Amino acid sequence: MNTETDIENLKLGVQETLDELFSERLIPFELTAYKVKADGLGEYVVPFYDSRIRSVRFSWKEGGSVKAAVRAAVLDHVNKMSGPLKCFGIASFTP
Repeated sequence: MNTETDIENLKLGVQETLDELFSERLIPFELTAYKVKADGLGEYVVPFYDSRIRSVRFSWKEGGSVKAAVRAAVLDHVNKMSGPLKCFGIASFTP
């Protein structure tokens, strides 16, 4: 996956997954995937402009589920966070 179109489609899939996680209340705040960077064979990084989560890294191979890969990576990252999470729009959050 090298073309700009492929990366853009991947970014759309990542954002859709992030939106679903937030709407399902599985993450305490909205995140925006402004870009997706390839970081080796089948490895990707999504940087966020957010002080609570700076980025997430996931592995994905064509033919596999982008949503499942992103979902697992984001939930794993959020579950490892310590301290109070600043939730905007959610009264309380329990991962």
